[in-house]
Amino acid sequence: MTISAKEFDFHAARVRLEGKAKSAGEKLTSLEDAVARVHDGDHVALGGCLYSRTPLALIWALLRRRPRGLTLSRNLMSYEGEWAVVAGAADKLVTSWMGIGLPWGLSRIQREYVESGRIAFEEWSHLGLGLRFRAAAMGVPFLPSLTMLGSSLMDVGGSKTVECPYTGRTLHAVPALFPDVALVHVHRADRFGNCQIDGYPHMDADIARAAATVIVTAEEIVSDEAIRLHADRTVIPGFAVDALVHVPYGSYPHECYALYDSEPEHFTVYVDGIKQRGAAGVTDYLERYVYAPRSYADYLGLFPESARHDAAARARMLTS
Repeated sequence: MTISAKEFDFHAARVRLEGKAKSAGEKLTSLEDAVARVHDGDHVALGGCLYSRTPLALIWALLRRRPRGLTLSRNLMSYEGEWAVVAGAADKLVTSWMGIGLPWGLSRIQREYVESGRIAFEEWSHLGLGLRFRAAAMGVPFLPSLTMLGSSLMDVGGSKTVECPYTGRTLHAVPALFPDVALVHVHRADRFGNCQIDGYPHMDADIARAAATVIVTAEEIVSDEAIRLHADRTVIPGFAVDALVHVPYGSYPHECYALYDSEPEHFTVYVDGIKQRGAAGVTDYLERYVYAPRSYADYLGLFPESARHDAAARARMLTS
């Protein structure tokens, strides 16, 4: 599936991004209000990586709105991509990998839906997708790179090449990617949306600068002074953020560096459901974990409190 002319329209994307008013005021709101800013047909970029700092609370709340026609992009897609396609929310995925991780293999749902023509799948190298967000964050139409040259990925994404004016070498002109919406989960933020991330920040800073609308969940809301005391740790500035929600365990059962570890046993149960029932296994999971709980607190209540405590203890052990 080649990238569309609309997505290559650099000038239109820049106008859309720069024409969006950004506020320096308070950003705190509810999960429901935050995800109401996502519209049918939007391109939604997800922060984190695989099962690290997945903006799961936002994805949970978004799917409950029953959106349609979304495109999801992420450097490494975990099971949130499967949720979106089985729920009928997304008809295109853009990533370099789809599956929870090596122990669980590549996504069977992806293969089923792509091979049957029900969704479009656009694959980039991990570096290539990162450069797409970086180009948009920098405000340039493309970045030259060696990534993907000589691979079939060049044809899948409809990529172009350029000749280096200094060396004459052929380079991949990696096109900028301007998402309509970014969903990001962070460790802490102040009321104005200045966000700090502990551990590896992945592509989140570039995604936030590239997107027209930025929605953030934070494990902790701290004072303005706390942010100012360690300003060097601020990865996403408040003026880039449109909505902020306080959601402890906002990535669970995925991991949030130093706060709680992931739950591999839960992932295995989820994948076993797919092995037994295919996409129906995902539907069953969504009914139990996404649609049935009345609130995100009720969703977390489906996991034993002792398990969350153990996950927190493992995270402290791994990072101490």
